[in-house]
Amino acid sequence: MTHLHKQKLPRFFPVVLILLLVVANGCVNTRKATYFAEQQDEILNVSNAAPATTITENDLLSITVSSLSNDASAIFNASNNAGMATLNQTENVLQPSGYLVNKDGDIKFPFLGKLKVAGMSEMQLEEMITKTLSDKKLLLDPIVTVRHLNFKVTVLGEVSHPSVLKIASEKISLLEALGLAGDLTIYAKRDNILLIREEKNTRIVQRINLNESSFLTSPYYYLKSNDIIYAEPNKAKLSSTGRTQQMLPIILGSLTFLAIIVDRFGR
Repeated sequence: MTHLHKQKLPRFFPVVLILLLVVANGCVNTRKATYFAEQQDEILNVSNAAPATTITENDLLSITVSSLSNDASAIFNASNNAGMATLNQTENVLQPSGYLVNKDGDIKFPFLGKLKVAGMSEMQLEEMITKTLSDKKLLLDPIVTVRHLNFKVTVLGEVSHPSVLKIASEKISLLEALGLAGDLTIYAKRDNILLIREEKNTRIVQRINLNESSFLTSPYYYLKSNDIIYAEPNKAKLSSTGRTQQMLPIILGSLTFLAIIVDRFGR
């Protein structure tokens, strides 16, 4: 016993042990946590402009009409001004109710009746309404503006703030969406981001590698309305989550045992 008492362990031994465990567990491959690790300084010639927004069923459209006669134009803007609806209750922002595209792809427009708008771009619809108003001599030199009121993308998974993002400008890149969601966490698979997109009764599922510079010129750089982004957790997150409840009692028990040993030998 006398010999054992002479080999005292430092009182701070448990603290050092814990720090070593934390440092060892925290070592990660920084290249996997970096965007575009292989990208060098260069000027990219890109052709992946933001895609034109195609009108589909259940879209909510703002259609404003102006002309030389404000009184005559006001008739066509009644739907934008009547029946105000709160689209974002958290920020208490009021937006006009607009024109809802029904399941048949139609809207009902003043004096023009039922219009088939599904499948059109905003510009195409603007041109069609402008021409119709002029041909029917309802307005002189009308100017028509069409905008989506429900352009949104959804960001889920390993991001700081999973959320549904409503985009007023109707133009957003995948990187901007991740930024608005608080960026990817350290546990996200940056080389396996999932993009889900619906187009013309089809569902496109695309895997995206943010470690490759080719993404900067890909057709998926910009998002479309109703796109869903999912950031998958890596193995470290899955392993740590699965082991936490199993290992916590063991770790606490081990630390308690070490504390007793240190106390005995430290006297």
